[in-house]
Amino acid sequence: MSTAALAEVVPALACPVCRGEVRLEGASLVCERGHRFDVARQGHVTLLAGRRVFGGDDAAQVAARESFLGRGHYDRLADAVADAVRAARGDGRGLCVDLAGGTGYYLAAVAERTGLTGLVIDASTAALKRAARVHERVAAVGADVWQRLPLRDGAADVVLSVFGPRNVGEIRRVLSPGGVFVVASPTPRHLHELIEPLGMIRVDPDKENRLAAQLSGFGSAGTQDVEYAVTMSRADVRDEVRMGPSARHVDDEALDRRLAELPEALDVTVSVRVRTLT
Repeated sequence: MSTAALAEVVPALACPVCRGEVRLEGASLVCERGHRFDVARQGHVTLLAGRRVFGGDDAAQVAARESFLGRGHYDRLADAVADAVRAARGDGRGLCVDLAGGTGYYLAAVAERTGLTGLVIDASTAALKRAARVHERVAAVGADVWQRLPLRDGAADVVLSVFGPRNVGEIRRVLSPGGVFVVASPTPRHLHELIEPLGMIRVDPDKENRLAAQLSGFGSAGTQDVEYAVTMSRADVRDEVRMGPSARHVDDEALDRRLAELPEALDVTVSVRVRTLT
């Protein structure tokens, strides 16, 4: 957890109620109209107007993600995302916002390689607790990325979307002039060895066309296909299923039964396209 990181991103934040500027006052963020948002002891703060509607990933999903990512299977992908940001923002100054950034795994790699200040925005309290301590220059804020973001216009020099939803209107609003949008999305080959045996959600074959249409208003500054094989144990595979959207579609009993039919070690394809947009 880094209180210094939260203090660093405060000028970029906006009150979710009145959209006014906020300041850090003790253990709270306070706007000019007196709306107050308490900073949790772990260092994150939730900026929502009204009640939380969507809670994001639950504690079990977040624990599975932290366990899986901690074993290094996606390190090459994190490096590719960080390299894309560094190539576009080599000066190391400014704010990088990771939307639906979860535990901050990818943003930590960006902060480490570029020197940028990082901000994870996510709906999951369990994820925010981890994101707030993932790197000394990364702060964590709770919000729904499908709603208006608690950010001032043009506040972000870089926006990341890694396996996450993309609210294009809000991304355009918060990107600074000359800002960069980095998107990492799975190709149809991603985890293809696991999809059918485990009943996981497969990547829609038309996803690439729909994504290209969604992002058509941005200029392309580069695309990199990141594909490699990793050897996963059954425990790895279980965490892979449990950390993502397939967790809501495969119950534990069925998953364990299907896992028992897999080899103890399995080579699995990681296949992701990383786009740099302006």
